[in-house]
Amino acid sequence: MDTNDNTQWWLATLGRTVIWARLRVLDAGTAEVFDSDGNTLPYDSEDSARAALMDAEFTAIDGMDEDDADARGFTLQELTPPQADDDAKLRALMVQKLPTRH
Repeated sequence: MDTNDNTQWWLATLGRTVIWARLRVLDAGTAEVFDSDGNTLPYDSEDSARAALMDAEFTAIDGMDEDDADARGFTLQELTPPQADDDAKLRALMVQKLPTRH
């Protein structure tokens, strides 16, 4: 399980599909992003990793409020970052289709 305090979850949306990315800040001050394709991308700093995610139109979930979520067509309660015992299992959970709203 992911118990690293230096982990941030980011998301992008396409309709009711949520694409997750996990940003981890490592002890050396470098960072890595685990993406929905199962790749772990290295960055020289947290700032460069965050900039790359923002360039790809990802948003940090911890910075979202209900209005931000509503603008994307969902509620904050619907957003739960995926969890798995290892990255191989996590990869399959990095793209989530949310139920259609009625």
